Amino acid sequence: MKRGFVLPGGDAALAADLAREAELAGWDGFFVWEPVWGVDAWVCLTAAAMRTQRIRLGTMLSPLSRMRPWKLASESATLDRLSGGRVILSVGLGAIDSGFAAFGEVTDRRTRAELLDEGLAIVTGLWRGQPFNWRGKHYQVRETDFAPAPPPFQQPRIPIWVVGALGSDRSMQRALQYDGLLPQVLRQGADGSRQAQQASPADLRKSMPWIRSQRAPGSAYDVIVEGETPGANPDAATATLAAWRTAGATWWLETLWRPVGNETAESEIRRRVRQGPPAI
Repeated sequence: MKRGFVLPGGDAALAADLAREAELAGWDGFFVWEPVWGVDAWVCLTAAAMRTQRIRLGTMLSPLSRMRPWKLASESATLDRLSGGRVILSVGLGAIDSGFAAFGEVTDRRTRAELLDEGLAIVTGLWRGQPFNWRGKHYQVRETDFAPAPPPFQQPRIPIWVVGALGSDRSMQRALQYDGLLPQVLRQGADGSRQAQQASPADLRKSMPWIRSQRAPGSAYDVIVEGETPGANPDAATATLAAWRTAGATWWLETLWRPVGNETAESEIRRRVRQGPPAI
């Protein structure tokens, strides 16, 4: 089981500094979130790539439903070559309460799902190289020989992790086409609405036989979960990961979702990075 750290905020200089510390402390991956408006995720990851040698670098996550797929294809492929093949791309519909409406982004869930499907097809098609054409409901792309970009370092593609709702055929079939699953479930909220949240170990354990049956025998497929572990209590941290590992998870992402912008929060994040990943 691999273990990554998600930086909840901060500028590119902080990202570069903490990515270096994470690598020295033994973490396997370093991830940043990609906001509608704010510090640019790909600049942060580029800064991190320049200070590190081994650690995987990625987003958690890129809301592709509101992005230009060709721009994301360019950014991710460029960074993959710069870093020597260390990029992971995580995608999903995105959280609309993070500023979608304020900037006129699409908020309808069905439309965002359509945009996500087409966006993934375009990103992976452009990574494969020219000629590439796409004609869909939302996007039309024609082949071009103008300044063709080199392919990603990783082949056949940069690994793509996709949010998938357990029990939803359409959502899961999308995720199973790619390289990793961020498992969610829809639960009844206090107001009666169905709300998406991370699956529990029990949810994942129940679904793993079906997930494995949908993949080619022996094919690699990651299952990625997140949460917090107490760095000062190694036994408790290891127990948390053991439950997820038994359920079928292959990546643990340490997520201290805190507002970053003061010395106290930054010190807490830095301390957890330096404590290192939970033992497995």
